[in-house]
Amino acid sequence: MTSVADAVQAMQAKFNPAAAAGLDLVFGFRIDDSKHFSLVVKDSTCELKEGENPDAQVTLVMDGETLDGIVSGETDGMQAFMGGKLRAEGDMMLAMKLSELFPA
Repeated sequence: MTSVADAVQAMQAKFNPAAAAGLDLVFGFRIDDSKHFSLVVKDSTCELKEGENPDAQVTLVMDGETLDGIVSGETDGMQAFMGGKLRAEGDMMLAMKLSELFPA
């Protein structure tokens, strides 16, 4: 992938609306400490927003290479977390929902 934006769009394309029925969640992402975006999941919809979102219940912090690997399926998110390449700030349990909402 060529950029963080491409990786984020690829992630959004994998969105599973059925898994998001009745949910109202905001996932924040901080990539390379300089790129911020959020995925707002609400009632089976997913909206991508650029910039930092103060309403994010959990923010995932990683570098662009880790994001590319997770989105492409080459990197397991849990392994990245355990290996220190991915950090979650906020509600860690919500981070676990990402694999249901965005299946590989």
